Amino acid sequence: MDKTFEEVLEFRHACKVFDESKKIPQEDLEFILDAARRAPSSFGMEAWKFLIITNEELKAKLRPHCWDQVQITSCSHLVVILAGIESVKVESGIPKKRFARREMPQDKLEFYLKLYADHLKDTLSSDKNIYAWTAKQTAFAAANMMSAAAVKGVDSCPIEGYDKDAVESILGLDKAKFRLSMLLPLGYRVNEQSSQIRLSFDEVVEYIE
Repeated sequence: MDKTFEEVLEFRHACKVFDESKKIPQEDLEFILDAARRAPSSFGMEAWKFLIITNEELKAKLRPHCWDQVQITSCSHLVVILAGIESVKVESGIPKKRFARREMPQDKLEFYLKLYADHLKDTLSSDKNIYAWTAKQTAFAAANMMSAAAVKGVDSCPIEGYDKDAVESILGLDKAKFRLSMLLPLGYRVNEQSSQIRLSFDEVVEYIE
């Protein structure tokens, strides 16, 4: 039975040890990945891609370059979250296609495309700046995945501790198109989690009236 939103918040934690004998059903996996696909993105560019790794040899090859974290090899599915580079560049033609999905008149389409290019002039000036922008947005997709996973009783652990160049090399990424943003192992916990430790509501929320 799927969990309620409150139960999802209570269930989700950064799982440290996955049960290697348990695999996520394909139906639940697709539910999780579809949640990533539906995540919000700046200007609706959806500048991301998700690689799903189940090959044990590849996971083992990646692990030493991910601070030797056991989740990399013990998880059921290793999601590699990539940040788009080429797809957000105006000259690629892709931003225009993204805007065109809204079925607007040509003059309005050109208006939005110019607004996009002008507003992001500095951001689009280098691949380094683009990566800083698009990688930040992949957190939305990761958060959606982790929440969707929790709905199905699937655990997760967002990982940013890795040798970026080494992982990208092993995966054979074309860095002009995509770059590594995050690794997200998915699976089932071995032990029950300890209680969540969080700041109090009053420490993180301030009303301005």
